[in-house]
Amino acid sequence: MLSLRTIRARSWRSIPLARTIATSETSAPHSPPQRHGFLPGAPASAITTKLHFFNSVLEQSQIPTYRVLDGSGNIVEGAVEPEIDEAFARRLYHTMNLLPVLDTLLYNVQRQGKISFYMTTHGEEASVVGSAAALGSRDEVLGQYREMGVLLWRDYPLSSVMGQCFSNENDDSTKGRQMPVHFGSPEHHFHTISSPLATQIPQAAGVAYALKRDTERRGKDCAICYFGEGAASEGDFHAGLGMASVLGGPLIFFCRNNGFAISTPTTDQYAGDGIAARGPAYGMDTVRVDGNDVLAVLGAVREARRRAVTGGKAVLVEAMTYRVGHHSTSDDSYAYRARQEVEDWKKIDNPLHRMRRYLETKGWWDAAAEEALKDSQKKIVMEAFRAAENTPKPVLDNIFTDVWDEMPWILKEQKEELREILRKYGDVWEPYKTERVKFRGNGVLEP
Repeated sequence: MLSLRTIRARSWRSIPLARTIATSETSAPHSPPQRHGFLPGAPASAITTKLHFFNSVLEQSQIPTYRVLDGSGNIVEGAVEPEIDEAFARRLYHTMNLLPVLDTLLYNVQRQGKISFYMTTHGEEASVVGSAAALGSRDEVLGQYREMGVLLWRDYPLSSVMGQCFSNENDDSTKGRQMPVHFGSPEHHFHTISSPLATQIPQAAGVAYALKRDTERRGKDCAICYFGEGAASEGDFHAGLGMASVLGGPLIFFCRNNGFAISTPTTDQYAGDGIAARGPAYGMDTVRVDGNDVLAVLGAVREARRRAVTGGKAVLVEAMTYRVGHHSTSDDSYAYRARQEVEDWKKIDNPLHRMRRYLETKGWWDAAAEEALKDSQKKIVMEAFRAAENTPKPVLDNIFTDVWDEMPWILKEQKEELREILRKYGDVWEPYKTERVKFRGNGVLEP
């Protein structure tokens, strides 16, 4: 029987000389070659006699943040602008501006009791739209709940936006059965959003693995998974990144680090160097980008997509931004942060202002264009809103459809029970009478 020492010695001799020598830009010119031990978990790890602990990815430095535009919309000295023309740049700005118009209206509509819930993207327009603009039209999107801008970039109709939020029959994907802002659209390659935090992260690893195995889409399309830094505290984050790093597949993990997980600031979420520090731990190419700089986000995600598709692997992007809106209509953010802090962020690092100044510097925008854009977007959003208010909800039978090809006995019993309740109380109890008229067919169940 061979001893462990003999096995290690033979294994050591079987490793090519090139693998036993590691060079470093920081090594001394005449330093002795570094040797690697036979360690299955890290076979390229150099052997050292120096006891050394580390807690930084880059050693003695924090991860830098990639930026193209400064806070005033000027190109930072030394920065390289991504390749875009006037039409593309104007489309970026148009889409970024459409988000707050929709958000303001629908937030107020929720306060009026016309929809049940809403979440805004205030302050994160550059992160969402800039990343969307870097994707291919067939790339699979797994969002969290602030990614409506991705759908808008892909020409998702405003009637569908309103239909989903109002749960009316224009909600083609979820047929009025989901909470507002839980969008989904197979046509736009946008996977339906679910409320439980971070569930989309391991699902995205599966989608990327499927793309890797699909001979028609391999090397052409990728998946992108959006989440906040709060979701990165969930176990699903580590499960998803672990799966993706081992299984492979073209995937961009896009973290919107907006400063708060609902009411919890980042200082109470992690002690490490943000979320980007975790990428190398899973063997992923990683970049941190200024999430309020739409050109930096565009360039970073374009390169992340190239690496993901050509390498068939996952890439991590951390976009550093700030949520200037409340977490949702169920939240009052002034209970845990100063109002002045929010107002300062709106002025100092506003993604819309930065992009507008860039366009003006290029000669692609002026005050007249700004006024015309605001007027036209308010008009089309209000038209979509008024139409949605007067559009009925889907037929009540949709409660029981789309799960089984043939309705099982238990659902048949439930449907008959509901039919009996409506027959008995539907025309006499005021809450039932009020709600039934909102449905197509006056809330009458089909046989």
